[in-house]
Amino acid sequence: MLAARLLRPGRIETVEVPEPPEPLLGEALVAVRRVGICGTDHHALAGQQNFVRYPRILGHELAVDVLGIGPGVENVRVGDRCAVLPYVSCGRCAPCLRGRGNCCERIEVLGVTIDGGLCERMVLPAGLLHRGPGFSLDQLALVETLGIGWHAVARGGPVHDDSVLVLGAGPIGLAVAECARGRVAEITIADIHPARQAFASSQGFAAVPANDDLPDRLRDRGGQPTLVFDATGSRASMERAFTLVATGGTLVMIGHTTGVLTFDNPGFHARELDVRGARNALPADWTAVLDAVSTGTVDATSWINNRCTLESISDDLPELAGKPHVVLKAMVDIGGGT
Repeated sequence: MLAARLLRPGRIETVEVPEPPEPLLGEALVAVRRVGICGTDHHALAGQQNFVRYPRILGHELAVDVLGIGPGVENVRVGDRCAVLPYVSCGRCAPCLRGRGNCCERIEVLGVTIDGGLCERMVLPAGLLHRGPGFSLDQLALVETLGIGWHAVARGGPVHDDSVLVLGAGPIGLAVAECARGRVAEITIADIHPARQAFASSQGFAAVPANDDLPDRLRDRGGQPTLVFDATGSRASMERAFTLVATGGTLVMIGHTTGVLTFDNPGFHARELDVRGARNALPADWTAVLDAVSTGTVDATSWINNRCTLESISDDLPELAGKPHVVLKAMVDIGGGT
């Protein structure tokens, strides 16, 4: 069968790989139908992803059809269409025992630390599969992005009178804004690219340039936001974010970068800021996202503005990575209908 393997930074090839084995206890054999491409994949291609190990079959935003199940599997049946939670936690470490499997000390992530879904078929722990009856393949593949946004918003603990600033109008930033919609008084998205500002505005959000005038723009709009999410992965943006939060407010870091961040300690302390990280998502976040998508409360399918195939991805991925402000969400189609 075919798979797209990232051999090393800058080199991805579509190659023939062995068929997966029969599913064992607690496992399911699935056909991969859709794979969303995100910043993690672009950073892995560039050699700038913190956790990826090479060589690696990429792909962690997945929609699949169940082809077979092993003994003991009860949550899915053959023929089910599912989204895939790509985080494999150990269930034994201290974070897992506290219900924080998203930051498991031994976590494995499909397409990052272990092989992912840019292939035709694969065997997965059945517990990672979340059924989506009536969902389109695109909707299911977008659950992972929305789950990260949902988890980040939960980490921020918004209340209705919060004013929210999202730094970065890529898929993660948009996911945060979508998942915060209706929960807070005001949402503003800032990005350096006019095309992404325009798209955020088309989705009903206030959009502003993330330039040197941003603090003045925020003051003109009524003051500094009480809840700030940084979804850029940019060191400069993450460090600057500390200065944008209102006194007594909360900063949630979703993106990550290599190296060390610095901030002004007197300002941080005087304003008693609450700074939190948001990593991955929990099964409960996925349940909430699936409910929100099923009711139409959240819809991300309008983000998809590029499609490619498993056969073309080795040529397409470098091109997609070169224009992130133009390609909002690319989807790899591997058959299986809509």
